[in-house]
Amino acid sequence: MISKKYMQMLFILIMAFGMSVIMSGVVTIVNTGIEGNFFNRYFNSLTFAFPVAIVAASIIAPMAKILANNIASKD
Repeated sequence: MISKKYMQMLFILIMAFGMSVIMSGVVTIVNTGIEGNFFNRYFNSLTFAFPVAIVAASIIAPMAKILANNIASKD
């Protein structure tokens, strides 16, 4: 089991991976279609998108958390 002190980073990694898997697949299909070397193109796209998603999630997640806390009602 991973320590709770690493929860934020673990969350960012899981979120970034999930988003990059989905977005890489969708963008690859839209731009080049499914035929041919789809899985090769998809994997290349994913290996580029995952590190970018980690950086983006690291920057955006803390701000999104604050914004969500400000928007949500304080019941």
